[in-house]
Amino acid sequence: MTPLADLQGLIDRAARRHGVPGAAVAVGTGRQVVEAATGVVNVDTGVEATVDSVFQIGSVTKAWTAALVMQLAGEHLVDLDEPVRGYLPEFGVLDTAASASITARQLLSHTGGFDGDLLEDTGRGDDAVAKLVAFMRTNARQLTDPGTLFSYCNAGYCALGALVARRRGRTWEAAMRDLLIDPLGAGHMALYAEEAIMFRAAVGHVGKPPRPSPRRLLPQADAPAGSTLSAALRDLVRFGRMLLADGVADDGTRVLPTGTFAEMCRPQVTLPRIGDRPAAAWGLGLMLFDWDGRPVVGHDGSTPGTSTTWRIVPDRDLVFAIHANGGHLAAFIDDVLAEIISTTADIRLPPRLSPPPTPVPFHPDTYTGTYAAPRITYNVRADADGLAVTEIPSGLAAQFRPGKTTTRYVHVGDSHFVGLEPPQGPHPMIAFLQDGRFLYNLRLVPRVTD
Repeated sequence: MTPLADLQGLIDRAARRHGVPGAAVAVGTGRQVVEAATGVVNVDTGVEATVDSVFQIGSVTKAWTAALVMQLAGEHLVDLDEPVRGYLPEFGVLDTAASASITARQLLSHTGGFDGDLLEDTGRGDDAVAKLVAFMRTNARQLTDPGTLFSYCNAGYCALGALVARRRGRTWEAAMRDLLIDPLGAGHMALYAEEAIMFRAAVGHVGKPPRPSPRRLLPQADAPAGSTLSAALRDLVRFGRMLLADGVADDGTRVLPTGTFAEMCRPQVTLPRIGDRPAAAWGLGLMLFDWDGRPVVGHDGSTPGTSTTWRIVPDRDLVFAIHANGGHLAAFIDDVLAEIISTTADIRLPPRLSPPPTPVPFHPDTYTGTYAAPRITYNVRADADGLAVTEIPSGLAAQFRPGKTTTRYVHVGDSHFVGLEPPQGPHPMIAFLQDGRFLYNLRLVPRVTD
C-alpha cells in the first residue's frame, strides 16, 4: 500500500510514535493532491487538526520571497547581479565596501557574507521591515567577502522583502497577496495573526509533555524570511506545482516568467558536505539535494515548536509538504518523508550522519575557543575523545531556546563533527572552516577568542 493510498494511516502511526500533538501532509503528483491530518492544533483547546488547518511554515516562506524577486527580475525591475543599493538606497551593513557591492543574487543564495540572525523586534507596523534594514546598517558585521561562502542569512531575506516593497510600491505582505497568493488561488494562507484566526490555526508545542509555545508572534520585521506566514499544506503543493509548470498556475494564470524555476534550481554555491542528507548546494531561494542520485529541491522551515518540510522531485512531477506542531519533530518528518519519497519517487532517503564506532583522531586546539553571533555564543572545549560545545542564547533568542546547553561531539573527519546525544532524533552536526576561524552549522559563526 502506497502512502497515497494510506497517507492517513502513515501520519497517524508516526505521530503516535513520536509524540506529535498535530500534523498534516499533502502530496501532489501531477494534478492529483492527497491530504491527511492528525491530532490537534492546540493541546489546550483540543481542536482537531484538519487538512484545512493553517500551520506556520517558517523559512519555507523564503522560497515565496525569492519568487517575488524573480518576478521583478523577469520584468527588468531588478538585475540580480547589480548592487541592491541601486534599488534600495537604505540597504547596508557595517562594512562600507560590502554595502556598495552586495547583489540580490547573493542575498537569494545566502552568500552576502554578513550576520544573518539579528532578531531585532521593530514592532508590528508596515514599516517593521524597513526599520530592520536601517538596524542592519549599524549592526550587521561582514564576516566574509560577498559571494564567497554560504552562511544562512535571515536578515538578507528581510532586505529582499524591503526590495520587493520598494519596487512594487506596497508592503511585502501586499505584494505577496497580490502577486503570488491570489494568482495561485491559495485560499488558506495567512500573513498576519489576525488573518490566521479566520482559519483553524495551529500553534507550536514545546517541552515534555508538549505544551503550547509561550511565544507564537515572532517579529514582523522577519516576515519575508519566515516569521509570520501560515498555510494549509495544499497551498504549498499548489506553489510547487506552479513552479513545475514553468510558472503557470492551475487555472492557466502565468505567475512567474518562463524559465524561472530552472534558474532558481541552478546551483549558486556549494555547501560543506556533512553527510549525504543535507543540501549539497543552494540555488535562488531553494535548497538543492542529491538523494539517491536524483535531484530534489525545496526548503525547510521552523518556528518555536513547529517544523515544515517542502520538497519537489522534478523528474517525478512530485510535490509534497509535511508539518508537525511539536513532539519529536525531526524524527516524525523523517519517517513520513522516507516513506513518501521511496514509494512515490523510488528514492532511498539518505541516512542521517551518526557517530562513528571509533572517533577520528584530531587536534582540539584547532577548534577550541569562543565563537559568537549576535544572539548566541558557542564555547568550544576539548572533552574526552571530542569537543564539548556550550550554546548560550541571549536577547530575543533566549525566548526561543532553552537556557545554556552543552552537547558533546566526536570527529568524523574533514573538520566535521557529529553530536553524541541527539535530543529529539537526529544527531546535530557542525563543522569548522578556515582552520577554525568559523564554526559552521549552516551559519558562519566567527571565532572571537582562543
